[in-house]
Amino acid sequence: MDYKIIKRVMDIILSFLGLIVLFPLFLILIMAIKLDSKGPILFKQKRVGLNKKYFYILKFRTMRIDTPKDMPTHLLENPDQWITRVGKFLRKTSLDELPQILNILKNDMSIIGPRPALWNQYDLIEERDKYNANDVPAGLTGWAQINGRDELPIEEKAKLDGEYVQKIGFTMDVKCFVETIISVVKSDGVLEGGTGDTAKKKQSKTSSKSKVEESVSK
Repeated sequence: MDYKIIKRVMDIILSFLGLIVLFPLFLILIMAIKLDSKGPILFKQKRVGLNKKYFYILKFRTMRIDTPKDMPTHLLENPDQWITRVGKFLRKTSLDELPQILNILKNDMSIIGPRPALWNQYDLIEERDKYNANDVPAGLTGWAQINGRDELPIEEKAKLDGEYVQKIGFTMDVKCFVETIISVVKSDGVLEGGTGDTAKKKQSKTSSKSKVEESVSK
């Protein structure tokens, strides 16, 4: 049987089971977000999926509603003042990504695959074309995420996504899934922002054409 079919069936089963098992946690996080700050529980963000088709990714809101719009978190001079108390915990644990289980059920994404680029992250999208990495389903996590995540420059990230495309299969997906859990526990490769030289270094590792990371809808 074609692995694409097997992969989709696994996505449906695992995401459906995930919603059932994590439902109590969803309720706790929803209440925590509402009690912590004003604004919506979720925010939607335009991303690039399979065959470069657009879709809206879902996340738990982690920032205040008065955060400067169209400003990547890592470019804010003092991101801590914009990230909510609950938001810091959600980002550190990657729990803000949980609503993407719904994206997986809708077939916008897969559990494992290249992390969906922002709609205007043109250089990453173009670089991925070299490796056919835009021709597979975007993922909740993937090979690049367990090999550097936010710390990776565009070229290296696209190259790793291409490596995933070449090795795609059950063994590769299981490896990505297991190592993702390890990376989340260790909080590897997460960049939130900074000032001075640190911020400039972080900016140099990010797409210069990417203008949007987390924009909260008021």
